[in-house]
Amino acid sequence: MLHFAQPARFLARLSAYPVVGLLTLSAALSAHAAMPIEHWTHASGARVYLVASPSIPMLDVQLDFDGGSRRDPAAQAGLASATAGLLSAGVAAQPGLPALDENQLSEAWVDLGAQFGAQASSDRFSLSLRTLTEPDLLERAVSLAARQLAAPAWPDAVWQRDRERTLAALKEADTRPATQAARAFARAVYGSHPYGFEPVAATLNAISVADMRAFYRRHVAACRAQVTLVGAINRAQADRIVGQLVGAVQPHGCTTLPAVPHVQPLKQAVNAQLPFNAAQAQVLIGQPGMARNDPDFFPLFVGNHILGGGGFVSRLTTEVREKRGLSYSVYSYFAPGLHAGAFQVGLTTRPDQAAQAVGVARDVVLGFVEQGPTETELQAAKDFLVNSFALRIDSNRKLLDNVANIAWNGLPLDYLNTWTEQVQRVSVADIRRAFSRVLQPERMVTVVLGAQP
Repeated sequence: MLHFAQPARFLARLSAYPVVGLLTLSAALSAHAAMPIEHWTHASGARVYLVASPSIPMLDVQLDFDGGSRRDPAAQAGLASATAGLLSAGVAAQPGLPALDENQLSEAWVDLGAQFGAQASSDRFSLSLRTLTEPDLLERAVSLAARQLAAPAWPDAVWQRDRERTLAALKEADTRPATQAARAFARAVYGSHPYGFEPVAATLNAISVADMRAFYRRHVAACRAQVTLVGAINRAQADRIVGQLVGAVQPHGCTTLPAVPHVQPLKQAVNAQLPFNAAQAQVLIGQPGMARNDPDFFPLFVGNHILGGGGFVSRLTTEVREKRGLSYSVYSYFAPGLHAGAFQVGLTTRPDQAAQAVGVARDVVLGFVEQGPTETELQAAKDFLVNSFALRIDSNRKLLDNVANIAWNGLPLDYLNTWTEQVQRVSVADIRRAFSRVLQPERMVTVVLGAQP
């Protein structure tokens, strides 16, 4: 989970700048797409990606490391996320600087009107900084971030408290049918791959502060850092900021990380009927899908918008909801990562209609894989995606996310500039070929929780 200091002070300071009116902000955001991404390798070995955006006196920084949950030991599922969470629990004393507990550290960020936090996703361990670029504020915010990176306090008492809170949340989540269905689906799709690991009481109780400290030093290393910056700074300023931040973890060294195996394809269909007393049955259908570097990413992306990613205009919605009234909402999506993330179809329905809903959803997926979309469906999808592209980069935060993803996945630096062209280039034949290659409807996982026997 991402931990940020309260944003109110930051927003108050930002609003004090007269240049940030609605028109100026709109112009700045619309200009983002044309801004080039500068890329270089810092002396530390960190890879740096910068989008200089001078219109707003603000800077967003993201540091990414190969330390996501795919690096969790099976017996300690949740280690990466726990490590990220405890980074905000204070800093140790350093020469000339006193220790700060979690409340003092939070107050220090609030006083700066800045935000700093950490999170662990499936693939990445990420640290994020947001600050205004007024020189004094910028310097102090970067210094505090570097201090937090260099000397986390790792207080055991805070971990014991947070673990109890997490265990209580997990226990409450276990009462929800959606949680039970999602866990069963992940186990069946991913098998023993770390993408399918779920933190439970046993794995969380096996995690100590010493384990977190070791995980942090092993994975958060300067030589493996990817640093993305978007804001009102130039390359020289960016290089200094990167040096200060990655220098804080330079002593961690650069040990070689073991390879993580790929997600294995399913050998046969899996059908799980799980009892649960609920008003609605939960249905999940899917399989391992694609990695983010799949050459057919755009045909799969556009095709899924037509199949089930386009909301009320998707084919699944038309067949399952509009024509038959089997579900209020039905969707499909790909979750690509460094490995093949899941392709998933999901819906809820009346328990007595579950078998029918499953049959219709399966038939829709099979028909789409075999035949692809119509030309009319494809053109409508292209029009929507192209016309809504600006909403993908209409803030510093969204632009930062996009540039960080470009860097992490090794995409071309002009990816955002050519995005709409890539969408427009997709044909019906491309979608049919890509879906036929990636999806095997006869070997999918089907989880139905709460259906009538």
